Amino acid sequence: MENLWQKGDGTVKRFDRLVQIRRMDPYQEATEIYRLSVAYEFPWDFTRALELALYRTYAVPSIGRLLAETAELTERTQKRYDDTSLLLDAVVEHGFGSDRGKTAIRRINQMHRGYDISDDDMRYVLCTFVVMPKRWIDAYGWRRMSRHEIVASVVHYGTLGRHMGIKDIPETYEEFETCLDDYEAAHFAWDAEARRVSDATLDLMASWYPRPLAPLLRTTTLALLDDSLLHAFRYTPPSAATRAWVRRAVRLRGRAVRLMAPRRGPHFARQNWEIKGYPYGYRLADLGTRPVPGLRGCPVRHVEATGTEAG
Repeated sequence: MENLWQKGDGTVKRFDRLVQIRRMDPYQEATEIYRLSVAYEFPWDFTRALELALYRTYAVPSIGRLLAETAELTERTQKRYDDTSLLLDAVVEHGFGSDRGKTAIRRINQMHRGYDISDDDMRYVLCTFVVMPKRWIDAYGWRRMSRHEIVASVVHYGTLGRHMGIKDIPETYEEFETCLDDYEAAHFAWDAEARRVSDATLDLMASWYPRPLAPLLRTTTLALLDDSLLHAFRYTPPSAATRAWVRRAVRLRGRAVRLMAPRRGPHFARQNWEIKGYPYGYRLADLGTRPVPGLRGCPVRHVEATGTEAG
């Protein structure tokens, strides 16, 4: 379904893949549509949106504190970033029924089951994966997401949530969005440990660029955050002019992409240059954390990986 370039004379126009998506069934072919959106239509946008999706979960103190206690996002920030991206990416690239997809889901479940995480928090994180990319792409992408893509995203993450054992998963985008907004309104709050996780994440993002740019990059990132996040972390909001300039620049990038030729091949998260920790490759079964006994309900016996996929 993805090899449009092998049809006809090889000339594909900017909106041809969207036409292809609209001919597909967003329920029966949800992951295939989501893969086209992520790897062909909006790879950069989905990367940025999912980064901010995970980042905003730290403003829920029960999530931010746990991440601080594990030290995964304060002392091993790059590894945690890499592993999360690679595990989620494997499911998108290879599908739920593939060996690699199953190994990735098994590792995700082994990690989360090792800690005392509420089902409400798990559901909220799942909501961020559905809602934040749509909001980002509608604001900054080269086009808005189509209804087929929105439904496919809902079905894809609903399937992931069921594989993770999450209960009461929303069934429509509107339900996902309401769940996210209501949960944030009720739970976003200041927490010193969560702020440490936030600072470490901002430092990581800045570290991908030359050191002299770090202050500018931090300000740029803060300018893309909404007021509820800035308030929860007690960051001083950038000036209105700075926020307007930064957001206009990102929108201009989207307009420039619209004028470019469509992507000929897929770009998955594992190909992102921000993935720094595995220059010689990796095994999916080796990714992720191993729960540490004594941390918020973590069992005394370690949860061992049972995956066989070689990555």
